[in-house]
Amino acid sequence: MTPRELIAIAAVPGASEELRLYRRADDFMILLDRAELMSTRMSGSEEALAVMTCARLEGRTGAHLLIGGYGMGFTLRAALAVLDHTARITVVELVPEIIEWARGPMATLMAGCLDDPRVELIQGDVAAVIAQGASVYDAILLDVDNGPDGLTRSDNNRLYSARGLTAAKRALAPGGILAIWSAAPDPVFTRRLTQSGFRTDEVVVRARSNGKGPRHVIWFATAAD
Repeated sequence: MTPRELIAIAAVPGASEELRLYRRADDFMILLDRAELMSTRMSGSEEALAVMTCARLEGRTGAHLLIGGYGMGFTLRAALAVLDHTARITVVELVPEIIEWARGPMATLMAGCLDDPRVELIQGDVAAVIAQGASVYDAILLDVDNGPDGLTRSDNNRLYSARGLTAAKRALAPGGILAIWSAAPDPVFTRRLTQSGFRTDEVVVRARSNGKGPRHVIWFATAAD
């Protein structure tokens, strides 16, 4: 097997562990300590996060999406592929090196998505951006951890707390969708969504775009009447 090569290291604000970008042949992977956060070999569920959210917004013109976490751009590219020219996408990425990697060693993978005129890129904390919004977004898509807990940084826990969910509901336009990606189910979080006033559809998706690989979970939550 071809050994993997360490390409770059990045500090995560507010976290003790570092992100490490590796390459093995034509594949890239980003690890936090020993945990693999993302890989070019498994993009299916991140793409599903965008495609399934946009399907639920069908019929809306000028839809405005907020994507928390650029990662390797799978969700952003999938959203751009299905949204029309009237849509807007705000991407919030906390770690500046992630964008540097996208424009540098992974430029081919980026495929120009960050330069699409429908995209606005914000370098910062998605929780802070959500907190500033009021009926702004038709959908908020979160993929900043391996699930509804602060694996990458403890400050991310506030996104999944009752207070964070209330902020997300306030930032959504009427009928808007909060979509959250997770590597595994979390019944406690499902109950918290309901207790926070959301109707929730929990969907199991495969990690690979060919329908194979580990099972991941996406919550699609809309404000209850």
